Amino acid sequence: MKIITWNANMAFRNKAHLLMCYEPDILVIPECENPEKLKFRSGEIMPADIIWHGNNTNKGLAIISFGDYKLTLMDEHDADLRTILPITVSGAKEFTLFGVWANNPADKANQYIGQVWKALHCYEQLLNNNPVILAGDFNSNTIWDKPRRQGNHSTVVEKLLAKGIESTYHHYFGFSQGEEAHATFSLYRHKDKPYHLDYCFASADFIKDLVSVAVGSYDDWAMHSDHCPVIVEFK
Repeated sequence: MKIITWNANMAFRNKAHLLMCYEPDILVIPECENPEKLKFRSGEIMPADIIWHGNNTNKGLAIISFGDYKLTLMDEHDADLRTILPITVSGAKEFTLFGVWANNPADKANQYIGQVWKALHCYEQLLNNNPVILAGDFNSNTIWDKPRRQGNHSTVVEKLLAKGIESTYHHYFGFSQGEEAHATFSLYRHKDKPYHLDYCFASADFIKDLVSVAVGSYDDWAMHSDHCPVIVEFK
């Protein structure tokens, strides 16, 4: 199974073909337009399911599945958390997926990683429904931790680890949080302002089947978005 998360920086209808060559099973696409505006090229594999949520028809969070994978938004979804979506994935493998775009201007006191922290508490019981994956744009890194603040990046990572859920990138490459060698985001698309903001966290039963993790390069993706895709494959 292959999961790709990529903040497409809008107009995904003109960019979807860039991911099709990877033969994804599930896409997590922050800053994606409403599905009514989406287009896939003739001859490409068509999506099996799409779940989208957002207040702006040009810029929301889309979860897209292919093949036998079906998506169901859980009744537990808290609309106040906007674009952190708890989803039941059924098909060749059944699991709980949290699609993440940590961005809520309406909640200024808990922007970005604060949204994920709130979601971990709101959906605490769902996180026990192994297997579990959380994937998307977390808009955060431990380098920006505010030590006295509950809900910084490191405490989110620690809370997930306590439930046996860890970052596939850090597990695969052996890096510590904040010491990533691959940037997933370039501020203002400047190559000299790289950060790692996009993640795929997975529970232990996924981690043991982890095959590969790859991050797209700046040179290949900067013309399309300020983010690069994170591509994760499991057996």
